[in-house]
Amino acid sequence: MAKIKVDGTEIEVPDHYTLLQAAEEAGAEIPRFCFHERLSVAGNCRMCLIEVKGGPPKPAASCAMGVRDLRPGPNGEAPEIFTNTPMVKKAREGVMEFLLINHPLDCPICDQGGECDLQDQAMAFGVDSSRYRENKRAVEDKYIGPLVKTIMTRCIHCTRCVRFTTEVAGISELGLVGRGEDAEITTYLENAMTSELQGNVIDLCPVGALTSRPYAFQARPWELSKTETVDVMDAVGSSIRVDTRGREVMRILPRTNEDINEEWISDKTRFVWDGLRTQRLDRPYIRENGRLRPASWGEAFDVVKARVSATAPDRLGAIAGDLAALEEMWALKRLMASLGSANLDCRQDGAKIDPANGRASYLFNTTIAGIEHADALLIVGSNPRFEASVLNARIRKRWRQGGFPIGVVGQRADLRYEYAYLGAGSDTLSNIESANSGFYEALKNASRPMIIVGGGALVGEKGGEALAALAALAREIGAVTEGWNGFNVLHTAASRVGGLDIGFVPGEGGKTAAEMASGGVDVLFNLGADEIEIAPGAFVVYVGTHGDKGAHRADVILPAATYTEKSGTWVNTEGRVQTGGRAAFPPGEAREDWAVLRALSAVLGKTLPFDSLGALRRDLFSSNPALGGDGLTPADPSVITTLADRAGTLSGGAFPAVVHDFYLTNPIARASKVMAECSKLAQELHLEAAE
Repeated sequence: MAKIKVDGTEIEVPDHYTLLQAAEEAGAEIPRFCFHERLSVAGNCRMCLIEVKGGPPKPAASCAMGVRDLRPGPNGEAPEIFTNTPMVKKAREGVMEFLLINHPLDCPICDQGGECDLQDQAMAFGVDSSRYRENKRAVEDKYIGPLVKTIMTRCIHCTRCVRFTTEVAGISELGLVGRGEDAEITTYLENAMTSELQGNVIDLCPVGALTSRPYAFQARPWELSKTETVDVMDAVGSSIRVDTRGREVMRILPRTNEDINEEWISDKTRFVWDGLRTQRLDRPYIRENGRLRPASWGEAFDVVKARVSATAPDRLGAIAGDLAALEEMWALKRLMASLGSANLDCRQDGAKIDPANGRASYLFNTTIAGIEHADALLIVGSNPRFEASVLNARIRKRWRQGGFPIGVVGQRADLRYEYAYLGAGSDTLSNIESANSGFYEALKNASRPMIIVGGGALVGEKGGEALAALAALAREIGAVTEGWNGFNVLHTAASRVGGLDIGFVPGEGGKTAAEMASGGVDVLFNLGADEIEIAPGAFVVYVGTHGDKGAHRADVILPAATYTEKSGTWVNTEGRVQTGGRAAFPPGEAREDWAVLRALSAVLGKTLPFDSLGALRRDLFSSNPALGGDGLTPADPSVITTLADRAGTLSGGAFPAVVHDFYLTNPIARASKVMAECSKLAQELHLEAAE
């Protein structure tokens, strides 16, 4: 720690702080355009000028000067800086005047209007007139893909976007070419950007040079209602803000959460909002003579009642989809129990995970933030770049710090960081010591090693064997010790951990999702499970939101609410309980999922013991106290040892990829025109690379 005086107030700050950070610690407001806490220092906008006592008789850039660079006073006094002297004020006014020389006067049509750092700082730190009379410079707009719109005449060359794509996203897709007045930010060959995190440059851009292409000219920020909620596009559970106008979702933005997503979100999370309004189910449907026809709620419930009444309890089943919240899964579980059926499953991909093995056997125990404390990593059967893009950025962040060897068993892919490729599947895992002895020794000698187990290792008949073998490997390398649990399962479904926590798995004698889908039941309640093929024969009651695979197979459709249209609870891959708020209302006659199931239970004569969301949650949390409050409850790591004791001879082939198209993984994404365009572009780029 170091002592420093800011505007006469003495404070103590870490000696690695920049002067800008030290000044803000003291409560001073320092304007900036190029500086960002999560990016390297560029020092090129010069807006953050301050005065250093005893230094040169000129203002200093506070972002590029550290606390440890200051000299104490002649008698050992603490170094002193000033943030609001006449010299500083005049310097900032001069910088702002230069920045506005070529900036176009198009605020009325700029999507950044009302949220623009340049507007705000010109008002606070600029002057009321310009002395520049020459023609303004114009720059040709660049095409950088279907997500980010460019108007490069507005660019002030802060290079935040360049540093983000290079440092955080892991690919050098943007750069600064030319010098002086000819300087431009470009993709060099004007190709589309390929990063799954590219939309974050929209938030980083302090002016209107990079804005959202799908959102262009849609709304102004003061027209929008803001709702804080949770992302369900993957199992990371990123903190997001949903902006709505009336009943319509207009955009999705990240919220800062240091424990999960920092301040980044994936492109699927950010741009999937147009899929929330298209191909929606807005009224019940009944299949008659092979065709679906609109019906009333009463008609739909009567048809379901007739089929359920004529079916034996052991021939009833339920499958929960990847986007389901805890509330509707709990309601469906209670309904199935009241009907006498033990056939229920939330693992529509067939992953061999059993909550009976203990909670630590299916959680990301290290936690997402804990990745930064690891010193070696083995990834098995996973591609975190596509399965959890924000988590992958955290892995890259740790890799850039050095001393972090990474090994991969499974599909070979570009993960945006260097790694040792060990092999494709179970054979490699059985002989991992010989696959790459150098990496194995680094893993075994690490003080805090990590193993990430993906869905590729867990699906198939040998998934349980692979999980036990990896638990044994974790014990062998010392990944589970006092104060450190390096055994991690990376899920891809937002509902998966919550479903496992409440026991939404087959009971005694119950059938799995695969068995139910292949003809093991006569009546199947499908709670938004659109990623599983259901064989002909069963009577399917689909409770969902979009006209996707599940609706096409359904005999009765009961329209439900998406994640932005209900207050719901989700548990992310690390076991963190999070509650999302309702930003809009479901269209037409659609209702929240739990309410649909509660109404159906009354018709079936098995009325559930709650008639409000609050009552449902009290019932849920009384049976599952660990889920009762937002936050993270660490799991007992001793179950890893118990699981490891079951390890035997591992057999099987290569681990398959579980995400085949990053942009089209769920019904909301498949209904999105923007996601379809991104998917097509990604396939074209993949074909070009293959050639």
